[in-house]
Amino acid sequence: STMRKRKTTDSPHSSTDLSEGKEKLRLKQEVGLISGVSLIAGTMIGSGIFMSPEWVLHHMGSPASSLLIWAACGLLAMFGALSYAELGTIIKESGGEYIYILRIFGSFPAFLFAYTSVILVRPAGLAAVCLSFAEYAVAPFYPGCSSPQVVVKCTAAACILLLTIINCLNVRLATSIMNIFTAAKLLALLVIVVGGLVLLAKGQTQSFQNAFQNTTAGIGAVGVAFYQGLWSYDGWNNLNYVTEELKKPEVTLPRAVMIAIPLVTCLYLLVNVSYLAAMTPSELLSSGAVAVTWGDKVLGSWAWLISLSVALSTFGSANGTFFSGGRVCYIAAREGHMPDILSMAHVRCLTPSPALLFTSAVSLVMIISGSFTSIVNFFSFIAWLFYGMTISGLLYLKIKKPELPRSYKVPIIIPIIVLMAAVYLVLAPIIDQPQIEILYIVLFIFSGIILYFPLVRFKCHPRFLQRVTLHLQLFLEVAPTARDAN
Repeated sequence: STMRKRKTTDSPHSSTDLSEGKEKLRLKQEVGLISGVSLIAGTMIGSGIFMSPEWVLHHMGSPASSLLIWAACGLLAMFGALSYAELGTIIKESGGEYIYILRIFGSFPAFLFAYTSVILVRPAGLAAVCLSFAEYAVAPFYPGCSSPQVVVKCTAAACILLLTIINCLNVRLATSIMNIFTAAKLLALLVIVVGGLVLLAKGQTQSFQNAFQNTTAGIGAVGVAFYQGLWSYDGWNNLNYVTEELKKPEVTLPRAVMIAIPLVTCLYLLVNVSYLAAMTPSELLSSGAVAVTWGDKVLGSWAWLISLSVALSTFGSANGTFFSGGRVCYIAAREGHMPDILSMAHVRCLTPSPALLFTSAVSLVMIISGSFTSIVNFFSFIAWLFYGMTISGLLYLKIKKPELPRSYKVPIIIPIIVLMAAVYLVLAPIIDQPQIEILYIVLFIFSGIILYFPLVRFKCHPRFLQRVTLHLQLFLEVAPTARDAN
């Protein structure tokens, strides 16, 4: 059948195994409904809502059309997450797109996704969010001038190292931090929302008069505006990366999605309305950081609260990105697509510490080199390429395998809409404004072929790697894990 058989044993290359008769090592099911909502909302609300509104307005040309883009992005994220929720109740394994592509389409496309995600997308995204955190965190110490890049990069590196320690020590500690920071950033957004409502009540509605005037109608411009908006919604699929760590995933996954994404969408729309109430469109476009400008205009001497809120928000978002991103590396290794050491968990902390350390190391390299920025700009291109593939897999299962047990079903029109949007978002910028960087990204994805056939397909593993794995196991105190039995 097309649904690939699950492995029932650990990787054949594992250098050690737990003795017979003992319970297999597993990751704990520590993520409940509140933590699930926090993971989705906490990762989605990063620096995007504080920075992206001016770019959406820039590409759309008018306040009303930019608000429509924000609403459409929220609706698309909701449709995508509901489609993923059904996939998560059919294939109850962690790993998100990777595990779904593996089970439906097979090993080769799944390896290409894992290779691209583990080496490029996730570490680059984490590095970008941590650099954004660092910019806001050090800004108060350098009033009136730009912060030195050395200080910013060192702060970003310290942020990654702190997140590594937290996530390696305890899953509950990581989720507790996620819950606290999500509450803090929601409070910050509520301050902006209430401030905007007060301004509207006072009659500051000039931005909403002739609100559709100067609207841009170009296909490419709308596509790029969607990219900017969707960057702020990125993280809607994060709960699918930790399905095996969810309490009652068949219930928690759909419920968390239905709570978190509408909440974030409403907040984003109200925050944008607040920005437009405080500033004219031209002021908003000329603002380097929209939220900071809003704070200067509305909060006066309390404007520093906004800078603090953005720093807290980006730190919380980085924690969510790190928490889920490390799981892709861990699951890919467990399936034999990455070195065995990355599929192991700490024997006492029960966290995938080798995978987290690897993600952290690659992110640190990207921060030091500083050469990842142009690639991060095309993050949405790669993401929607694989989102489209995953959603097409769901459509295949709905049509060809309707008998598969699932506790939650999404109407078929919803994944069809998401697939059409994914095709549009991948093709529109290429057709309207072709850029050489997209070719580089495609070449990078297919460069995985060079590694796939010798290492995965034909399993050509040098003997010294097994010895290295054994020494790393002893040093890191890790052991192979078993898949959750649900």
